Amino acid sequence: MPEPEFLRFLNPPQREAVTHGEGPLLVVAGAGSGKTRVLTYRIAYLVGHLGIAPPHILAVTFTNKAAGEMRERVRALLGASAAALWVGTFHSTCTRILRKEIHHLGYSPGFVIYDEKDQVGVVREALRRSGLDERVYAPRAVLWHIDRAKNEALSPEDLAARADGPQSAQIAQVYAAYQQLLRTSSALDFGDLIRLTVLLFERHPRVVQWYRERWRHVLVDEYQDTNTAQYRLIRLLVGGTSNLCVVGDEDQNVYSWRGATIRNILDFEKDFPGARVVKLEQNYRSTNVILQAAGAVVRRNRRRRPKALWTDRPGGDLVVLHEARDEFEEARFVVEEIRRLAAEGYRPGDIAIFYRTNAQSRVVEEQLLGANVAYTVLGGVRFYDRAEVKDLLAYLRVIHNPADAVGLKRIINSPPRGIGKTTVERAETLAREEGIPLHEALRRFSQDDSTLGATRRKVGDFLAMIERLREKAQDGLVSAIVQKVIMETGYVRHLVEEDSPESRSRGENIQELVTSVFAFEESTPDASLASYLDQITLVSDADGLAKTPDHVVLMTVHSAKGLEFPVVFMVGMEESLFPHSLSLDDPEAVEEERRLCYVGMTRAKNRLYLSRAGARRVYGSLRFNEPSRFFAEIPPELLSASSPFEAFAAPKRVHAARRTVIRKRAGAAPDRRGRTIDYSYDQSGEHDGNDGAPEPLPLESGMRVRHPNLGFGTVDRLDGEGARARVVIRFERAGVRTFMLAYAELEIV
Repeated sequence: MPEPEFLRFLNPPQREAVTHGEGPLLVVAGAGSGKTRVLTYRIAYLVGHLGIAPPHILAVTFTNKAAGEMRERVRALLGASAAALWVGTFHSTCTRILRKEIHHLGYSPGFVIYDEKDQVGVVREALRRSGLDERVYAPRAVLWHIDRAKNEALSPEDLAARADGPQSAQIAQVYAAYQQLLRTSSALDFGDLIRLTVLLFERHPRVVQWYRERWRHVLVDEYQDTNTAQYRLIRLLVGGTSNLCVVGDEDQNVYSWRGATIRNILDFEKDFPGARVVKLEQNYRSTNVILQAAGAVVRRNRRRRPKALWTDRPGGDLVVLHEARDEFEEARFVVEEIRRLAAEGYRPGDIAIFYRTNAQSRVVEEQLLGANVAYTVLGGVRFYDRAEVKDLLAYLRVIHNPADAVGLKRIINSPPRGIGKTTVERAETLAREEGIPLHEALRRFSQDDSTLGATRRKVGDFLAMIERLREKAQDGLVSAIVQKVIMETGYVRHLVEEDSPESRSRGENIQELVTSVFAFEESTPDASLASYLDQITLVSDADGLAKTPDHVVLMTVHSAKGLEFPVVFMVGMEESLFPHSLSLDDPEAVEEERRLCYVGMTRAKNRLYLSRAGARRVYGSLRFNEPSRFFAEIPPELLSASSPFEAFAAPKRVHAARRTVIRKRAGAAPDRRGRTIDYSYDQSGEHDGNDGAPEPLPLESGMRVRHPNLGFGTVDRLDGEGARARVVIRFERAGVRTFMLAYAELEIV
């Protein structure tokens, strides 16, 4: 059979990866090296040249956006036969499997999927049932521990067995209560989707064997981002055949805080003996200057495969380094440069501003607003997180699954129908005591003669309305169900009666929700209420990014992964901010910060700016910071400084990991103003202890302290050791706050 015509569009390494036959394949794809093309062309090659039927191929990635792009590209290559392929995210793939197979684990296939806000509410209830104070056990922190356990495919019993102290044992106890509450509500969270699929495959060999025969070739995108549970899922799916193709880049592993482990990609050849490894090193995105600068940073890492990105694009503008006196001056510089770039022909939508933490966006936003520059913040309130949209979606969830306690509590008095908090709490108490779902407790409550007549009637009317909607939803289109919910509940009527600018805006959001449902029905062959709820619950922030030519985009560096922009500003490039203070005592964590810097730099196509503030306000106090060590890792000849870095004196804090010294150097390449600046390290290792972090106070639980801005408080507890030590203070007026112990600025009183 002659080779497909499309192979001529590939460079030699891409062609080698695409035409690989049987057995495991690792494609190490550097930033901007065409990994999506390799994945899609490989699928087309498997179908069109090797004769693999489309239903026997599974392609998995991490975002709906990436999955949609891959699906469209394959359709362009294969035509109608591409419809039989399954291309989706890990979560959507596992949801599809569980809808069909979860009964083997004793769950109802009609489960709903709780998002993060729903999960926090369930954790709060689990803490109450476990007799724990959420002021001590912060719900989001507990949820993080639970999610971490699920990323490792650990059950509550597994976590309890690993407990190494009272606190971890209590978190395992909360995890158990949390799971019981989910099960009572016939609900799963994101972690359950993968963990339970792994459990299903491990406990039921016949089930996993069916899927192995169904999907004889498995392709995985962004393999460096897989966690332990996802790794086990992949191993179970491919079985002994190992017809597995993974694409990834250890230099872009930046999600360890989500459970991603770099070991998965570094040990691929060990896990899958006989694997072929192909490196993609030709970059099609960035200028040569940007690639050299980013490569110089990431090459400092030890845990990586050697590779050197290159491009056919000659030269390119030097990377601009800028130091401002403080964060306000830094933000003004960014705005001024955006105006200058506009004069060169760049549109606002060509420009992105990256920062290490979300809190940094405030000052930048203020300056953009003051300059009348339109912008979009990725990671802000998503459409599906808006209150009125979540209300209507909660109605749909309860119609689909009446056991959904979180959904019930959200809608029982929205719009207001006179059912108060006390009534709901009494029903929750009955549900807890009797071990029954909340909707059953409400039903009993509505039939209890001891209940006040008006309250009993209101609860009964609400339940009757839900039952009517459930009956109407049995055979109806999703769009028809949504419109019936709007009419029956009086939700829009309530907004019309309110007649305020906010209520009108909320009404427009509801209209947009209806529009989204029609679009879903048009694009989904077997549209159902369950599939619609699954789709919108699994949407991520990155999926919702819609670039517009008149909006600058703001986001964290983590959110930038997978995106690209002609111009990128990376602000806040300071020690303790980027790299983050929590990483400084851990060499592996510093390596991940360096990879994150590399990811941010390689998002830029034409222009890259790196800036830092010499002084920055933190918790109301002015702090002086050293330049990020990443500055010193970029060869001087690739840099153009827009301001003298030695412009003002500031106290230097020297970290044990490495000392950065900025000084003039003879022979260094001059910047565009004729200055020569050396960004090299002083590697002498000398440290006299006088210019380092201040000695932490000898604090103990129960001590009374004073903060210069937050006032008086009591030490609640101390966590961690060394540079990572933190102190939790319960302030009289400011509530509970956590500080790095070495920089807490506290006074014992």
